[in-house]
Amino acid sequence: MNTTPDTARFEKEILLKAPQHRVWQALTDPRQFGEWFMARLDTPFAVGRPATGKLTVPGYEHLDLHLTVERLQPERLFSFRWHPYAVDPRVDYAVEAPTLVEFMLDDVQGNTLLTVAESGFDQLPQARRDEAYRMERRGWAQQLEHIQAYVKA
Repeated sequence: MNTTPDTARFEKEILLKAPQHRVWQALTDPRQFGEWFMARLDTPFAVGRPATGKLTVPGYEHLDLHLTVERLQPERLFSFRWHPYAVDPRVDYAVEAPTLVEFMLDDVQGNTLLTVAESGFDQLPQARRDEAYRMERRGWAQQLEHIQAYVKA
């Protein structure tokens, strides 16, 4: 199956019952990010620098997490590049172009509309493009539920 322009990028949003500063902290503080994302990060987030760690998702604890922060625009935009659905430890994903993940925050009457978008799937090798797109869409839907529960607590 070929990837069409419609599957090069996706966007999901959720209205969080929390102010922007609270959501921003949950996204950009590595400890808090790890709690809802289910990862243990070894490095802080800084523009242009890699952040690394391990996943803590049951069944995926053997996987490393590698991302490079693109932008940090306080309480508005946090973005990073990574290799999507990089779950096979025998594959060197570093040879692939990374996708771009963007978290956009908007105030909605004291709550936060959080939009997550991921783009660049059209640059992935054809052999794994569709699966990576499908699994990322599913994964971000779950992660939005996780952050919703986290910022409520």
